[in-house]
Amino acid sequence: MKLIENHKRLIAWYQNKLGLSDYGLLWLVFFKGVLVALVFERLILF
Repeated sequence: MKLIENHKRLIAWYQNKLGLSDYGLLWLVFFKGVLVALVFERLILF
């Protein structure tokens, strides 16, 4: 349970530091996932 609480605290810290709403944070994480997927695709195909 301590891991979950630390994770929630870290997410809240980043959200406050970047000044993002919950919705904005979701979009940021979505695009980060897309970027990571594209990088992995390039690494596997080349």
